[in-house]
Amino acid sequence: MHGGAIDLHTHTTHSDGSVGPADLVALALRNGAQAIAITDHDTVSGLAEGRRAAVSAGVEFIDGIEISAEYRPGTMHLLGYFIDPDSDELRSKLGDLKEGRERRNPEIARKLQALGMNVSYDEAAALAGNEIVGRPHFARVLVSKGYASSIQDAFDRYLAKGAPAYHEKIRLNPANAISLIHSAGGAAVLAHPYQLQLQSFEETEALVLSLCKLGLDGIEAIYSRHSREQRLLYSQIAERCGIVTTGGSDFHGSYKPDIDIVKGTGDLFVPYSVLEALKNRAARPRRTSTC
Repeated sequence: MHGGAIDLHTHTTHSDGSVGPADLVALALRNGAQAIAITDHDTVSGLAEGRRAAVSAGVEFIDGIEISAEYRPGTMHLLGYFIDPDSDELRSKLGDLKEGRERRNPEIARKLQALGMNVSYDEAAALAGNEIVGRPHFARVLVSKGYASSIQDAFDRYLAKGAPAYHEKIRLNPANAISLIHSAGGAAVLAHPYQLQLQSFEETEALVLSLCKLGLDGIEAIYSRHSREQRLLYSQIAERCGIVTTGGSDFHGSYKPDIDIVKGTGDLFVPYSVLEALKNRAARPRRTSTC
């Protein structure tokens, strides 16, 4: 019988987290996880290590990903669950996104230098090692050189969207992101909808309905930074659209120190029943949505 907690939104050192896949699984087990998904940004490179650790620990493991999608004025991310990491189409598109990210990084370094900071791309790459270079590595350089007091401070002042050293990356449009997840055998879920920056229930529902027509399978309502009211609102929208209410912590390790894996900020609980519903959605034939 499945009655434990799960976490369907976590990040490792393979994208913008501070903890490696095996250590992340160990932390999840310590916090009582019955199942765990690794959902790194635009990469599946950490999934094999995570799966090996989960099998060894007796924790159910879900191959996942978080794909950035084009959206204004806020931020749209789409989570994929039960994907095939070896899907040719997925691998090809992720390769394109990686190339775009690699072109972006020197631009971030250039903008930081224009602000008078002695920060280079090579310094960020040295911290990344074999991982994909990203903004967290630039943030670590900024902290080490005294330009920022913490990783979060570095993002808030310089690296976050709208900050002076931010540089836009290549993103898929929502239709292509959902289609890519489906092509890899997965279920597509709208992540942390509060980041869409919509002002009303009606606006949010209208957007979700439009995504449902593209095949959206769920909404991440049970989320660390969602208030009780937001969790209820997004759950109601999911129910009205006939899709799954999902959840996860968005764990990033020390880069988001107030968010613990499985537990979020302390009141997070995502039941196993969510995972079963997502499995059913991932197994559905992909034609048109019922929304």
